[in-house]
Amino acid sequence: MDNIQPYATEAIELLKKLISTESLSRQEQAAGDIMESFLNEKGLRTNRKGNNVWVKSSNWDTNKPVILLNSHIDTVKPSSKWTYNPFEPTLQGEVLYGLGSNDAGGPLVSLLATFLLLTKKEQPYNLIYAATAEEEVSGKNGVESILNELGTINLGIVGEPTQMNMAIAEKGLLVLDCEAVGKSGHAARNEGINAIYKAIEDIEWFKTFQFPEVSELFGPVKMSVTQIEAGSQHNVVPDLCKFVVDVRVNEKYTNIQASEIIKQHVNCTVTPRSTRLNSSNISLDHPVVKRGLSLGRTYYGSPTTSDQALMNFTTLKIGPGDSARSHTADEYIKISEIEEGIGIYYQLLNNLDLSN
Repeated sequence: MDNIQPYATEAIELLKKLISTESLSRQEQAAGDIMESFLNEKGLRTNRKGNNVWVKSSNWDTNKPVILLNSHIDTVKPSSKWTYNPFEPTLQGEVLYGLGSNDAGGPLVSLLATFLLLTKKEQPYNLIYAATAEEEVSGKNGVESILNELGTINLGIVGEPTQMNMAIAEKGLLVLDCEAVGKSGHAARNEGINAIYKAIEDIEWFKTFQFPEVSELFGPVKMSVTQIEAGSQHNVVPDLCKFVVDVRVNEKYTNIQASEIIKQHVNCTVTPRSTRLNSSNISLDHPVVKRGLSLGRTYYGSPTTSDQALMNFTTLKIGPGDSARSHTADEYIKISEIEEGIGIYYQLLNNLDLSN
């Protein structure tokens, strides 16, 4: 393997520049400019749509499969508990503090360094590197907006802090707005149809129903009624009861499949707010997972949602840093984690044959 140290040093300096540049979700233009300039200085032909920047390997061969390296440039808003300036990269020993350093600046720059290393020689695949926006808000102007322009992707590597272990599955998220309809009447007389009572029957179903397909990684699909609203005053039988259900979908179902099963079993009207954030999974027999296992990496199912949920192709979530630090005050990443991340990414993908 080539000496990764110059690439790591360069990646760390780029990360410091990104930390210094406010890039909250939907406000990532300046960070996009930085990524675009860095790639242009490398002599690479960049593509840009909104605040999403991507580049393809120069020796593109239409007969080869395609691997996408993707991570995001946006951050959440900093909490009030920071003791460091969140927009100032602060290096204490080998610990680099700053907003977005861990989620997902470390994976972002490590994947970029890996792209530069891998494209130095011919690979059995084409490579795309994409630095994308709006991940933290699952925005429609993020990676989802450029997927059609990228073409067919055979494998996506999604850079998120996983301690360089392999998240081979991710839960989907489905939020349902439910309405039970009754008929109003005076509470003192035997009249009307109480919408609350109708809703209770469906709420009991949500509490007790078990989807037949159970995940080895996540267990069953989990449904929780989290909000309820009904009634206008004490002496009026309510004619409408609204409630919200939070559904965490395992990798055995798409969100549309899960919502259709629900609609078949309840009497209330069920309206999904979105079916975009689907569960995902990759087989343990996939070449990239087998390569990862041979490198001593472990695997797990991730409870957190990422851009993986918006990708309709095979993906693996893996990156330097620790998810437990994400969205916390004094977020940080270690320099050694970035160096290790680049090395493992390279070993994971160098000469990887997707046909095996």
